Amino acid sequence: MQKMISIPKAMTIAGSDSGGGAGIQADLKTFSALGVYGASSITAVTVQNTVGVFGVHEIPTEIIAGQIDAVLSDISINCIKIGMLSSSTIIDCVADSLLNHQVSWLVVDPVMVAKSGDSLLREDALDALKSTLIPMASVITPNIPEAETLTGMTISNGTDVKECAKRIVELGAKAVVIKGGHLEGPATDVLYDGYIFDEFTSPRIPSNNTHGTGCTFASAITAGVAKDLTLVDSVAQAKEFVTEAIRSSYDIGSGHGPLNHFYKYWT
Repeated sequence: MQKMISIPKAMTIAGSDSGGGAGIQADLKTFSALGVYGASSITAVTVQNTVGVFGVHEIPTEIIAGQIDAVLSDISINCIKIGMLSSSTIIDCVADSLLNHQVSWLVVDPVMVAKSGDSLLREDALDALKSTLIPMASVITPNIPEAETLTGMTISNGTDVKECAKRIVELGAKAVVIKGGHLEGPATDVLYDGYIFDEFTSPRIPSNNTHGTGCTFASAITAGVAKDLTLVDSVAQAKEFVTEAIRSSYDIGSGHGPLNHFYKYWT
């Protein structure tokens, strides 16, 4: 008789990266590396490699909703991560599906631009992201340019980061982590839960292999929450995981290479 074991389970709702470095592929690798079962709903198929994004095919909303309903009606998901939602129609579809299932933990990575600089978010989708999805977020994980877009601020230093975090929480998110990789100096990420600021700093690693860092970071937080870690501990785990995955990465492709999500198991 097969032994029944309860394991943490997470879901990613995001786009597919044919190059394997970001999106659904990075999310599922992260879940697996951190000991979490991963399910998915694919929102778009991108024609992508380490150099750039050459095409995007949005999945029909009925298929996106169908994937979400199929998973959540059968599997007890502990935490959900949201990545690339390229249009307002898809954002509304995902939000409605999650509301139907009364999801309790939602990590939102507001994907706007690929590492190559190619846009992954339509102009019409920004308002829907701010008005519909952010208020549902347990935590949102923008980088500096994304945080600037969400608030209209210009971020030049740590004081600006904290003010920006306050403004994002005012949009309705329960918490925000603003990733500091685009600022000068050590890479410091700032977590704000509406009451307390926590900072997570690591040395900056010289590497061109940073494709999928945002997806991986948000997924590592999701995995931590799925394993009943606190949000602070989940962010700390994510920070360490991304740092070491960059440090252990290989040169794959001729552009921005991927992280090594399985650095603990093979190098």
